[in-house]
Amino acid sequence: MTLDPDHALFVAIVDAGSIAAAGRAHGLSPAAVSKRLARLEARLGARLVERTTRRLHPTAAGAQLHADLTHILAALAAAEARVGGAAAVPSGRLRVAAPTSFGRLHIAPHLGDFLGHHPAITFELLLSDAYVDLAAERIDCAIRITDRVPPGLTARRLATNRRVVCASPAYLAAAGVPMTPDDLARHRLLAADGQLPWRLLTPGRRALIEGASAVRTNSSEVVRELALSGVGVALRSLWDVGEPLRDGRLVRVLPAWEGPHDLGILAIHGPQPSAAVTAFVDHLAPRLHAASWEALDSTTGEVQHRNN
Repeated sequence: MTLDPDHALFVAIVDAGSIAAAGRAHGLSPAAVSKRLARLEARLGARLVERTTRRLHPTAAGAQLHADLTHILAALAAAEARVGGAAAVPSGRLRVAAPTSFGRLHIAPHLGDFLGHHPAITFELLLSDAYVDLAAERIDCAIRITDRVPPGLTARRLATNRRVVCASPAYLAAAGVPMTPDDLARHRLLAADGQLPWRLLTPGRRALIEGASAVRTNSSEVVRELALSGVGVALRSLWDVGEPLRDGRLVRVLPAWEGPHDLGILAIHGPQPSAAVTAFVDHLAPRLHAASWEALDSTTGEVQHRNN
């Protein structure tokens, strides 16, 4: 099977989310685009898109085909650039997904420099704490805090993700300071949906902290604010609470214990990323790596800096 023009047109349809928009980009009428889409579906024997009153969405088969064709087209473009002796210039739409708090704190501040160096890129940043399907949502790159890479995708590790138990000085003054993991059963725990139980580690030992959050929320940002306002004890990533730990608004609880170190901050994308994706990850990686140089002294609870 060879790559024919209907393949590229199908990718454009899914990327645009509209037959009319894809037609405008290719100089075709909506009727002509619809006819070619129907021809491709008939040839493959599968329905590739579902139409709603507001937008067009790929079916499961369409999402898989879109992901595969996107990788193939990117590889072809890179191959042609190599033959021509020129590197692909980062350009076009770049759609990035990230967790809400992480995106606000550690991606948005770096976008000005990135776009200044790559003015031909049209950038979209989608922030959500929910799991985002790259193919279904037409995401070029997802920043995730995870230990798993979905099948068919590749990832680059950008930074470590240390998690520490913390609370405000006011809360600890009122409720007492936990001295062992078992003591947490007598305290108000704070966690977003799906973040309990906690698994804590110290050299040679581990503990499972079960219970329910004192406030139910689907937002990690809300958990952070609840901890800062003295509502309870939270298990938070260092990238999220490093600043309040430095200035004393939060202090470590059980400083010898941390969350498991299996989670990393990953940039996840297709196996043949576009020049725009590569440029973005290359721009972000050294800036996020600086965050992994921060460590918490297990005795004082203060954030220290390592020069390594």
